[in-house]
Amino acid sequence: QVQLVESGGGLVQAGGSLRLSCAASGRTFSSYAMGWFRQAPGKDREFVAAIRWSGGATYYADSVKGRFTISRDNAKNTVYLQMNDLKPEDTAVYHCAADTNLGTLVSRPQESDYWGQGTQVTVSS
Repeated sequence: QVQLVESGGGLVQAGGSLRLSCAASGRTFSSYAMGWFRQAPGKDREFVAAIRWSGGATYYADSVKGRFTISRDNAKNTVYLQMNDLKPEDTAVYHCAADTNLGTLVSRPQESDYWGQGTQVTVSS
């Protein structure tokens, strides 16, 4: 069993930065691929970024490439999302998710094993 708790959201002006954290409980955190997703009001959930269990490979949505960086610290059971040059269209609730299969996490996230409750990110223009 893995529980995920996100933090680090808030209100920031366009062009600013935030770093989201997702703390995981459970001794098998390092076995899971981790991902970040977001959902804006009235819109479908969308993939943001994912990282392999080893941290050796990362994947990003085109909309955030070059601005967001996903990383993980398996010793701290935590995955991060560094968000730079934020835009109003980045406003959403950001959720982290975990799955033993990276492919499932990226292509079929609705089937992922675990989800956090989310943290609100609001970017003002």
